[in-house]
Formats: sequence, structure tokens, C-alpha cells
Amino acid sequence: MTLTPSRQATPELKALVHLFYPSLDDLGEFTEVAESELPEVPRKLLWHDAHMTVAVESHHGVPVDVRVLNKHVTPAHYSRRILLTRQSDGQIVQFGIVRLNSTFLGEEVRREIESEATPLGRILIEHNVLRDVRLLSLWRIEPGGDLVTVFGLDKPQTCYGRTALIYCNGLPAVELLEIVAPVE
Repeated sequence: MTLTPSRQATPELKALVHLFYPSLDDLGEFTEVAESELPEVPRKLLWHDAHMTVAVESHHGVPVDVRVLNKHVTPAHYSRRILLTRQSDGQIVQFGIVRLNSTFLGEEVRREIESEATPLGRILIEHNVLRDVRLLSLWRIEPGGDLVTVFGLDKPQTCYGRTALIYCNGLPAVELLEIVAPVE
């Protein structure tokens, strides 16, 4: 696969993190990395142009649920800090921050997203929204206290993530920070 991530995605990362944290360091220490620097499983989960919902469900072999930790709503944007968990056992497989421009999505799609019952990727797929996922950057993350807590770790473990944009019907509608749970 030939993906060319942007090497200037740090402002997007900071903007997303600042929606829920006073500083980037509160979430973790982020280092931008190349695809070749990712271990095998994180590379499989992050180095693609598909929805993370599809990637984690394929990897884990079971559907995932979304758990919204908190959200911010403005007239133009809906943002949320989330976890994806396996339906089979509730195991956390991903942490994420998403900000979507509500004006670029239809009313029915927006309502379903804001109901917080279904992962974003599944909603966009089920509503057949024309979408294009664009990888911006890949990250090695030394987790801060909150990330250690949400992943249920005994001690900090290196994890990996990505920033991406989803274009819906040709418009940049969704900004994403997606961090997969550490794997051994």
C-alpha cells in the first residue's frame, strides 16, 4: 500500500487533544514515526485508509462498541473522547478523540452519531456516506496518567496511534486521533 502521511500534522494533534486536555503532555508524549517504525500489530491496525472500526473488528474478530467518556457540542462541531471495546468481553481496544463538522453531515447521520450508541465508522458505512479516510501522521506514544488509566494499565506501556481526516462527500468533515491499546 502506498500512503503518504503528512509530516506537518502536529497542529491538528494539539488542537484535538486540547479539546479535552489542558496540554498534550497530559495525554502522553507523542513522537511522530514512519510506518516502518511501527511494530507489526499496530502497523496493521493504523497504516491503512479505512475506518478504525473496520480495522479493530477485523483484527479482534468481533464487533466493537463505543463508550463516550465526554463530549463538547457547539453549533458547528460535535467532539467526543471515546473508547472502543470488544462486544465479546468489554476489553478496551482503542482510545480516540473525534471532532466532526456537523454542517457536512445529514441530519439523520448527525442524530445517530450524537446518540452515542454506535461507532462513527459503522454509522458512516451503514448510511453509505461517501467517505475518504486520509492518514496524516503515525505516532509512538508514551502514555500520560489518563491514558494509563483509560487503558487499565498497571504501568505505562508504549502505544501507537494516528491522526487522520475523513472527507465525507468530498468535504473534510471529521478529524481523528486514534490510539490502539498496547499489545504484547
